[in-house]
Amino acid sequence: MGKGKKGGKRLNKRQLTELLEEFFSSQPGRTFSFKEIFRTLHLDTHPLKMLAIDIMEEMTWEEFLVRVTDSSYRLNDSGQVQEGRFVRKQNGKNSFIPDGSDKPIFVSERNSMGALSGDRVKVSFMARRKNHIKEAQVIEVLDRAKDTFVGRLKVDRDIAYLVPQADVFAHNIIIPRRKTKGGKTDDKAVVRITQWPDGERKNPVGEVVDILGESGDNDVEMNTILAQYGLPYKYPKAVEEAAEKISGEITEQDYREREDFRDVFTCTIDPRDAKDFDDALSIQKLPSGLWQVGVHIADVSHYVTEGSIIDKEAVKRATSVYLVDRTIPMLPERLCNFICSLRPDEEKLAYSVIFDMDDDAVVKAYRIVHTVIKSDRRYAYEEVQQLLEDNGVVDGTGQPAPPATKKNPYRGENAERLIMLDRLAKKLRAVRFKGGAVKFDSEELHFDVDEHGKPTRCYFKRSKDANKLIEEFMLLANRTVAESVGKVKKGKKPKVMPYRVHDNPDPQKLETLREFVVKFGYKIKTEGTRGAMARSLNKLMDDCEERPEQKLIQSVALRAMMKAKYTVHNIGHFGLAFDYYTHFTSPIRRYPDTMVHRLLTRYAAGGRSANEKHCEELCEHCSDMEQIAQNAERDSIKYKMVEFMGDKLGEEYDAHISGITSYGIYAEIDENHCEGMVPMRDLGDDFYDFDERNFCLVGRRRHNKYQLGDPIRIKVARANLEKRQLDFTLAGAGNSQPTGRQEAPRNGKSQKNNRKSRRKRNV
Repeated sequence: MGKGKKGGKRLNKRQLTELLEEFFSSQPGRTFSFKEIFRTLHLDTHPLKMLAIDIMEEMTWEEFLVRVTDSSYRLNDSGQVQEGRFVRKQNGKNSFIPDGSDKPIFVSERNSMGALSGDRVKVSFMARRKNHIKEAQVIEVLDRAKDTFVGRLKVDRDIAYLVPQADVFAHNIIIPRRKTKGGKTDDKAVVRITQWPDGERKNPVGEVVDILGESGDNDVEMNTILAQYGLPYKYPKAVEEAAEKISGEITEQDYREREDFRDVFTCTIDPRDAKDFDDALSIQKLPSGLWQVGVHIADVSHYVTEGSIIDKEAVKRATSVYLVDRTIPMLPERLCNFICSLRPDEEKLAYSVIFDMDDDAVVKAYRIVHTVIKSDRRYAYEEVQQLLEDNGVVDGTGQPAPPATKKNPYRGENAERLIMLDRLAKKLRAVRFKGGAVKFDSEELHFDVDEHGKPTRCYFKRSKDANKLIEEFMLLANRTVAESVGKVKKGKKPKVMPYRVHDNPDPQKLETLREFVVKFGYKIKTEGTRGAMARSLNKLMDDCEERPEQKLIQSVALRAMMKAKYTVHNIGHFGLAFDYYTHFTSPIRRYPDTMVHRLLTRYAAGGRSANEKHCEELCEHCSDMEQIAQNAERDSIKYKMVEFMGDKLGEEYDAHISGITSYGIYAEIDENHCEGMVPMRDLGDDFYDFDERNFCLVGRRRHNKYQLGDPIRIKVARANLEKRQLDFTLAGAGNSQPTGRQEAPRNGKSQKNNRKSRRKRNV
């Protein structure tokens, strides 16, 4: 067999190929790194290692192997016919994502059978042509992701058609004239497909189910975004009527069954324009010297019974949707803004977590109880922030207000109580970060809009001390509730509970981050315990703070993070460094919180564990709806960005590169944070290669380099409201080098040697 000893017998290509085939075939399903392969097969010399890598790349091309990472492979045990998800692209470069994989396979338009993004399809892999990528053809559409679409009507004398909002079809949707519901040309409409494309008919056929209104009207455009994602843009009349019949009266039985907190100082702290107040805080000093802090949550489950018409609508929506200029609530307005909302000076029913804690915010005891409360004051975040700063708090330092003295007493209404809540919250926050929570201080883009919905200002809002005060007590309540059910004695099975989980970062993306930050002189751990990795990430965030590369590194680090989701299978929450975490504190706007409230009540009464399968199905639905709502929110932000910049065509701005793709550069304007794209076609001075690992474009001839985070000067070129696209060009003729940096030419012919250089790095 040859042991590859230096100076010993060399294996030829045929022998090494047979050796590799036997090795992988004997261990299907296992992934092997280069090091494992070299060690097991005794490939000790550099030439043998290089030959093995070449052979494995050929085996990957021939589909005998699957490349898992740049330096690991496994046996390809997939069949010729597979099922999975279809992804349609505007440029016709569609793809198929097999079940259990995230690697796309190309499907040309002619082989797509009219499948749309999200459709479940069955494909057959085509014979591979030499020097061509792997291709598949759809042989059956198993399940349509949706059958209604939104777009702009074109109405002729005998026939009409819909131009979809997104380029989901290769052809427009034909609508018989009698099925237009009175719609006119350029009206926005919702259309249901009645006949799908087949081998003979290329155009889908549909009927109008709703006319949204004239293009350009703000309400119409916001409803168009909702309809595009299949989100409801009006409340069903029957559900609103059911809500109107609910009495908000608190009965004598309610008072008897609940703890009474009406005489304890209680307040809500929310955004200035909030109408649904689903959480409140109370604080009082106990005779023992401890502080009693109550986290009081609107008792939605008291009013919304499981299986009712209101509950069914809430399940369907799963979450409230927040667009730029409006909220589309999960619950009818009578419930979310009046009966359940913890409004000031009104007695309300709540589900509460009551904490007894010392001056260091160490919880000595807690209880989860149904309560009656009465909020003394409704605060906006800005009011509490101002009060804290008036009493010596410097935002961003993490330090509480200094102690009051006779000479300098605390100033402001309820100042002592609010300052104490802030002090306790900061203690909780410090402990959380010490325990390994990840520091990602987020900024949210906001718009000021006039009475017609037109944006007048665009700016970032940063989370300040007042926001963090509320955040810490909500996190504490959510964690405590999750532990109360999930944390059981060894050998005992916990009852079913919807958890909010966040998995460890993607190992490959974390390794990419490590390789990337090394270039700036930073280090990061990519393996070890959750806490060790999180603390390493936090050190990286601290080290790069206020440095030119800060935004760049934060952006790459965020890409390594997994998405949080709901599930009954608890794996903990990496970002928060909690072993147990759920959502309990926002039942007015999130359905999982209502599920948790019901289960807590059931288990407190001695009830049996809930059906795990049913709960998991609800969790998956809620996770999906959360993602859809976030996409709709992003689209509303894009629309307002384009609208805001629409009258600024030709103007120049300082910006920085916020994204790099193979088709262009995304740039964010420093002044107003609007983001647009410089298309690749406008970088006409050179041919650019996309370096995905290093998040940059590099010119082949002049070696100019565009990298994530680089400052550039842009000119606003196009603002397309219909497509919600903002296009920039680089300001100044021939300006193609944003930072004055040039990438050193590669040795030899750049493209030819790419593969060899990669192999050398991975050995």
